[in-house]
Amino acid sequence: MSNKSYHSPVGGLPPQSQLTSGRAVFTDAYCVIPKGVMSDIVTSNLPFWEGSRSWVLSRPLSGFSESFSHYLTELSPSGGSARPETEQGIEHVLFVVEGEVELTLLGEVKKLGEGGYAYLPSDADWQLWNRSKGRAVFHWIRKYYEVVEGIDIPSAFTANEKDITPDLMPDCNGVWATTRFVEGDDMRHDMHVNIVTFQPGGVIPFAETHVMEHGLFVLQGKAVYLLNQDWVEVEAGDYMWLRAFCPQACYASGPGPFRYLLYKNVNRHMPFPKGLRT
Repeated sequence: MSNKSYHSPVGGLPPQSQLTSGRAVFTDAYCVIPKGVMSDIVTSNLPFWEGSRSWVLSRPLSGFSESFSHYLTELSPSGGSARPETEQGIEHVLFVVEGEVELTLLGEVKKLGEGGYAYLPSDADWQLWNRSKGRAVFHWIRKYYEVVEGIDIPSAFTANEKDITPDLMPDCNGVWATTRFVEGDDMRHDMHVNIVTFQPGGVIPFAETHVMEHGLFVLQGKAVYLLNQDWVEVEAGDYMWLRAFCPQACYASGPGPFRYLLYKNVNRHMPFPKGLRT
């Protein structure tokens, strides 16, 4: 598990000679955004951010996945924000894939390098800056925190993937493992953002079909991934966005590990539409 790498986008614009056809897919059940789509002209600017741009990979979308948004954000030197979030009640996960960022949390400064992870609860006061001389790139996952009476809001924390021992899945001969930043039975958390690793030849041996929405960014390697009824080839830099109950499985095709950053919503009852509430 020591051979870790993290894909980050290079931006730019394809030449006029390039064919328009590609691997991008959007269906009622899933979406695939391949790395080649992440060019300069599809980035977004965000309020109160300086020297930054974001590739918006997913967003709440009625009738599709509705629980989260996922950005891949690039910071130029001296870029960042003293007011990163403009909405109330939003929790965050940050995961750094290139360079180093400086996170100020409750007045304390923490440096997050590659593999660095931060959970920021909905009431956190935080800032983020790139104080280095090179660019920094990080994943930023946002979710409206689902408050439950009698359950505390989680505390903020930082970690690094390299310091966490992955959990091996049972009966898999070590080919399938998950790096967990939060314990699965910690009911304070209503989302998990983990890293899943398959060694070459490793598989999800059945079509997972469950209520959790997913966002999967391929950090390393390649695989053939089952999305609904379609087998799709994916590689480092690709993003998959799955709505609830979309069947999924995968086969890690090698030659190296296949690794992805995974979002899923957990530990809460299923909400009813407002019109059905009494």
